[in-house]
Amino acid sequence: MGKYYKRKVLLIIAVVGFSIWRAYPPQEKVQLGLDLQGGMQLLLQVDMEKVPQEAREDVTDRVVEIVRNRIDEFGVLEPVISKQGKDRVIVQLPGVTDRERAREVVGRTAHLEFKLVSDDSELTTKAEEGNIPEGYEYKEPKDRGASVLLSKEALLTGDRLTNASVDFGEYGEPMVNLQFDKEGGKIFDQVTSRNIGKQFAIVLDGKVHSTPVIRERIPNGQAQISGNFTTEEASDLTLVLRAGALPAPVRIVEERTVGASLGRDSIEKGIKAGLIGALLVFLFMPVYYFLAGFIADIGLIIYGIVVFGALCALQATLTLPGIAGFILSIGMAVDANVLIFERVREELQAGKTPKAAVSSGYHRAFSSILDSNVTTLVTSLILFIFGTGPIQGFAVTLSIGIVASMFSALLVTRVIFDFLLMRNPNLNFRMMQLISPTHIPFLRGRFFAYGFSVLTLLIGVAAFILRGSENYGVEFTGGTAVHLEFQKEVEISKLRTTLENEGIRGAAIQHYGEISQRQLVIKSSKAETENIKRAAEKISGGNGFKILQVDEVGPSVSGDIAKKALWAIFWASVGILVYVGWRFEWKFAMAAVIALFHDTIFTFGIYALSGREINLSTVAAILSIMGYSVNDTIVTFDRVRDNLKLMKNSPFHQIVEASINQTLGRTILTSLTTILATAAIFFFGGSAINDFAFTLLVGFAVGIYSTIFVATSLVVDWKAHRVSTGKSTRLLL
Repeated sequence: MGKYYKRKVLLIIAVVGFSIWRAYPPQEKVQLGLDLQGGMQLLLQVDMEKVPQEAREDVTDRVVEIVRNRIDEFGVLEPVISKQGKDRVIVQLPGVTDRERAREVVGRTAHLEFKLVSDDSELTTKAEEGNIPEGYEYKEPKDRGASVLLSKEALLTGDRLTNASVDFGEYGEPMVNLQFDKEGGKIFDQVTSRNIGKQFAIVLDGKVHSTPVIRERIPNGQAQISGNFTTEEASDLTLVLRAGALPAPVRIVEERTVGASLGRDSIEKGIKAGLIGALLVFLFMPVYYFLAGFIADIGLIIYGIVVFGALCALQATLTLPGIAGFILSIGMAVDANVLIFERVREELQAGKTPKAAVSSGYHRAFSSILDSNVTTLVTSLILFIFGTGPIQGFAVTLSIGIVASMFSALLVTRVIFDFLLMRNPNLNFRMMQLISPTHIPFLRGRFFAYGFSVLTLLIGVAAFILRGSENYGVEFTGGTAVHLEFQKEVEISKLRTTLENEGIRGAAIQHYGEISQRQLVIKSSKAETENIKRAAEKISGGNGFKILQVDEVGPSVSGDIAKKALWAIFWASVGILVYVGWRFEWKFAMAAVIALFHDTIFTFGIYALSGREINLSTVAAILSIMGYSVNDTIVTFDRVRDNLKLMKNSPFHQIVEASINQTLGRTILTSLTTILATAAIFFFGGSAINDFAFTLLVGFAVGIYSTIFVATSLVVDWKAHRVSTGKSTRLLL
């Protein structure tokens, strides 16, 4: 044990040390979102005159999508990008310091063309004299060499581009490599084979960047742009080329500094509520598990350090829901400790020594912890692959949390236990047991549970359908932006409360402009200008405000993001189906996925019945439920797998029912820790994250119900083989 023990200790020290190094000093490593610190806002005007009349309908929407792709590649996380009116786009970037570079990346058209350079000296002479021949254009290259006469017709454009990357020439000068699709490569092959020895110009946004001579046929669809780039310029050029050219030129008509979209009071409430939730979890563990609980708390502290260090290393952007999610993840991380401690309790009750009980407890809990965490990790991996923007950000955070929780629960706490047991082999592991072993016939009432679930789901879905667009907040539907200027400074949290009293929930409120503490923009999903006006009158005490302008705004969550999110959820479900089917059996896998969708739809239905609007933080909460709800189901299935070996002569439904009762305590306890943290956020976090917490509370509560009455019940009703006393026919796992 000595050699492996020392290696484990060194590994823990190395991981914790690295995490602290990456996170310190936190004020320099942590990036805050728009809701916490504000940032810069650019208002883009789309030049519709350059677009044919028949193609103007969706031009601004395409500009929004391409700008979003550029911002994603630029490395700015959690931007807000939306359409304003018919031909304007608002881009808000949190905490951007290099404003000039941001303006260049956002506003560049990036229209790439390849044109032949005329080798007719007579035509070139005429162009030099100012008589440019028809069908040609006379341009000066970017490097200010001799002007060249180009054909107006492009042989190939950037529409065929599939990739762009930075490369370096013989003398270390930055260049941009281009790769075209199959059709583009075919065109490029034909152009180069027919024009060997001639010059062709690479033109970007109307400027000639280089005029290389075609030395030989280029059949692989690759090209290269040079032109006295700096490394940063080459990097930004590849960025905008990969994201695609804008369908129309844009110009930046306004640049503003915007304040945090949440008021100081809302931020303080949210952080305070998160800390209360974390404190409740930290207190619960030693109160319930005594010494083992203190050890779990040490593991949780290290978990928090590792997760925070990883987020800093990845330069993740923290928003208020993100901070709440981080605090909440502490409650989720304690699940593995609960599983281990409950197994240790069983081993102690079986008469094993403390050392043997700890060893066996970790060993027997490992498969449950592994399966439940791997299913969540599969979910997050697929969400990252098929999702985009905020979905990918959530997947990264979830993955970090999973790995860190397994590290702290399986390695850190085990090292502490081993250290204490080496010093005292008869260590006392007393624990409370509020939930005694039960023998409740759960499966007997499963058909009533089926009826209750179906009825509740139908009511929820009906409410969701009947509400229609009212289900969605301004981030999904767009709406109205009312720009106000007050005579005196207004506290956003008070304005938010006043708006809610006027029936406006989920409005986005933000300071902006040169006198940003007195100028605000309020975005709501409906045309509620009169309600906003009444709220402004109440909070200003009369007429101490004026409406500067009212604009129609589009959704900040595009249809493409929503579509990718749905596909990500679908493939995540397939991933869970495959993994659980491999580890157990396909009927178990189907039951787990159905229970997962049951929890998701159930939560959406209750959310709709509550009259709340879906926003991005709600989506994050739903994804959290998807990643978490399958855990308890896996733990129960794992116990069924164990009991199939121990109860060979019992009917299958009795094995399942015994497994439910044996794991009931840990099912309730693992959910209780997360519910404690979530309840604190719900009751004390303020309106800014109330919807987020409400969604999680409903999801976690229904997760307990579905584990008992949906997933396991379906397995019993679908079982393919019976375990009988006469013939040893077993369910193969």
